[in-house]
Amino acid sequence: MDLVPALEEPLNQPLKSVLGPATAKVMAEHLGLRTVGDLLHHYPRRYEERGQLTHLADLPMDEHVTVVAQVADARLHSFASSRAPRGKGQRLEVTITDGSGRLQLVFFGNGVHKPHKDLLPGTRAMFAGKVSVFNHRLQLAHPAYELLRGDGEEAVETWAGSLIPLYPATAKLESWKIGKAVQTVLPAAQEALDPLPPALREGRGLLPLPEALLKIHRPATKADIADARARLKWDEAFVLQVALARRRYADAQLPAVARRPRADGLLTAFDDRLPFTLTEGQQKVSREIFADLATEHPMHRLLQGEVGSGKTLVALRAMLAVVDAGGQAALLAPTEVLAQQHHRSITEMMGDLAEGGMLGGTEHATKVVLLTGSMGAAARRKALLDLATGEAGVVIGTHALIEDKVQFHDLGLVVVDEQHRFGVEQRDALRGKGKQPPHLLVMTATPIPRTVAMTVFGDLETSVLDQLPAGRSPIASHVVPAADKPHFLSRAWERVREEVDNGHQAYVVCPRIGDDIEEAADPKKAAKKKSAEDEAEKRPPLAVLDVADHLAKGPLQGLRVEVLHGRMHPDDKDAVMRRFAAGDTDVLVATTVIEVGVNVPNATAMVIMDADRFGVSQLHQLRGRVGRGSAPGLCLLVTEMEASAARQRLNAVAATLDGFELSRIDLEQRREGDVLGQAQSGARSSLRVLEVIEDEEVIGEARSEAMALVTANPDLDHLPGLRTALDALLDEEREQYLEKG
Repeated sequence: MDLVPALEEPLNQPLKSVLGPATAKVMAEHLGLRTVGDLLHHYPRRYEERGQLTHLADLPMDEHVTVVAQVADARLHSFASSRAPRGKGQRLEVTITDGSGRLQLVFFGNGVHKPHKDLLPGTRAMFAGKVSVFNHRLQLAHPAYELLRGDGEEAVETWAGSLIPLYPATAKLESWKIGKAVQTVLPAAQEALDPLPPALREGRGLLPLPEALLKIHRPATKADIADARARLKWDEAFVLQVALARRRYADAQLPAVARRPRADGLLTAFDDRLPFTLTEGQQKVSREIFADLATEHPMHRLLQGEVGSGKTLVALRAMLAVVDAGGQAALLAPTEVLAQQHHRSITEMMGDLAEGGMLGGTEHATKVVLLTGSMGAAARRKALLDLATGEAGVVIGTHALIEDKVQFHDLGLVVVDEQHRFGVEQRDALRGKGKQPPHLLVMTATPIPRTVAMTVFGDLETSVLDQLPAGRSPIASHVVPAADKPHFLSRAWERVREEVDNGHQAYVVCPRIGDDIEEAADPKKAAKKKSAEDEAEKRPPLAVLDVADHLAKGPLQGLRVEVLHGRMHPDDKDAVMRRFAAGDTDVLVATTVIEVGVNVPNATAMVIMDADRFGVSQLHQLRGRVGRGSAPGLCLLVTEMEASAARQRLNAVAATLDGFELSRIDLEQRREGDVLGQAQSGARSSLRVLEVIEDEEVIGEARSEAMALVTANPDLDHLPGLRTALDALLDEEREQYLEKG
C-alpha cells in the first residue's frame, strides 16, 4: 500500500537475503518493510547535526559538541543507589584530552560495558554529546563515539560535519541499526526506476530518483535534504494523482443517459413555488450539476457545503431534473433518523408535487417514497412496487435500498449524503442498479480543505457551497470550564431555561448512551482508554440517560426533557424527533445521532457535555443544528479539562464559525491519518514525506500534470517506472477502492 515504486531487481530483493532472517523478520513485523525498495523508501524523520569540531578549552555549556581527543585514563566505579542498593551500580569515568584541555566522559549502568572495552588509555576517537556540569567540572554523559584508527584526518572531517539520519524506529530496532541496514542496501538505489516522466522532472528541476534516495539517507548538507524531499514529495503526489486521473478518465468512457429537465416540467413547477430566491452559490453549483447531468457519461461530483448552506435543496433540484427526464433518483442516508428527516423535509418542500398518482397531486407531480429496514411488510411491499414500476420518481432510504430485491424502473441519479459514513461497496451496489451507470452526487457537510479533497476525493469533481442562505442567524460559542468554574455550568443551565422561557428549544449532547450495554459487551474495550488525556480523566464520558435524569430532577426541573440515541427503536426515535420538531419537547438530550440532517429552526441553544471528547469537525457539525431560524444560536462547550491540546481545540471552535478554517486546524492537530483513513483505506501509510495541508501547491501542480499526461497517454506507454509505481500503489484493496470510489 506504499507509493514506493515496486522496482525491479535488485530493489525487489527480499531483505532477508541481504540483511539476514532475524533483522528482516523484525523489519517486516514492526515496520512493514519487506524488500530492499521498501527500506530505501523508509525515510529519516529528522537529522541530528554533530557540532563542528570544538577544542576542549572552548567548550560551550548545554550545547551539542563534537570533539576529537585521546583517552588519558578510564576508571570503573561501583556505587550503591536505589536501583542497585548493594553497591552493584556501575559508573565508568573516562578522561580525554586534546592538548588544549581535559574533559570527563561518564557512562552508567549497562551502558558501561562497551566503552570500558573500547576506550582504553591512548585510544583516539571522536566524541559527540551535550556539555553539562557535574561537581563544578564539565562532562559529557553517555556521548556517542567513533574510534579513529590510523591518522584518520579524513574520517574526522567526514564524521564531524555529517548530518546523522534518525529513522522512525521501534523498541525492537533502534534508529542506528536501521541506518546501518540502509547503508547496506544504499548502492541498490542506483537501480531505482524513476516514476516521473523525464520532461516533467527536468522541467521542474527535480533530482533523479537514485540521487534523491542517496541524499535523503546520506545528506552532506541541509540543502541536500531539501532537494531530496522536494523530489520525493513529487513522487507521492504525482503517482496518486495519476491513479485518480486514470479513474476519472475511465469513468468518462462509461456510457450514461443524459438527463435534461423539461422546460415546463416538475423542476420549473417546483422553482416557481420556492418562497425565496436561490443564493448565488446555489445557482452556480446547480449549473455545474445540470451540465454534468446533460452529458452521456456518469457525473461524479462531490458537493461540499457548510451546515445549513442549502445542500439538500440543490440535491433535490438535481433529483427533480432527472425525474423530469424520465428517470428515477435515489437519496441514500446513513441513518434511519436522517432518512426519515429527509423524506419529511423533501415532501414538505414539494407539497402536492410529491403526490404523483394520488388524489390532489398536480399534473407534474411524482411520488416520493421512503424505504428503510424497519418498515412494516405491507408498506415495504408497496414501496418496492412503486420503485419497480417507476411510479416513484424519488426514493429516500438507508442501506435497505441496496438489497438485492430492490429493483428500479430506471435509476438515473444517486445522491449519497455524508459520504464518509458509507462503504464504497454500498455506493457501488446502488450504482449497479441502473440499466447504465447512474449519475452520482456525493454530499458532505464536513468542510474538507482543498488539498484533502484533491487527495481523498480526487476522482470526484468538487463543488463548494460556502454562502449561508439569507435568514440564517449567527451562533455564539463559548467554552464552559466546569472544573475551574462550576458556577459557569450553573449559568449554562440558566441560559437553557431562558431560551425555553422565550419560546425556544435546546439540545444537550453527550458522548455516551449510558445503558452500559457497550461496556458490558466488551469490558476490555471499556477499560481501554483512548489517550493520555482520557487517562488523566478518571471518570467515564457523560451519558445521555444519566444527564437527562439529572437535568429533569435538578437544573431543568419542570421542563419537558426527552432522550434520543442510536439504540432506540426507529419508530421511537422518529416519534421523539417529531415531538421535538413540533415544539412538544423543550430539551432533547441526545448522542451525536443529531449530528447531521436534523432540522429544527426553533432550537436555539446547544450544550455539549465533555466537549473535549469530540473532534473539531464534529463539534462544528453539531453546532450547526442551532441558529437555523431567525433567532440567534448559542453553543456552550462544557469541559472539565484544564489547559491541554483538547482545551485548545475547544477554544478554536469557539473562536470561528468558518468550517474550512476549523477543518485545517483539525487536520493539523490530528495529522492526516484520520482524515485520509476515513475515506481511503490505509492511505496514510503511503504518504511518507507529503504533507496534505502544507504541500497544497505540489498536490495542485501534480494534479494538473497528471491530468494532462493521462489525457494525452491513458495507457502510459513508454513510462515503465510510472506503471510500476502505480502497480505498487494500487494493490488489490486500493484498486477496489478506486474502482468503486
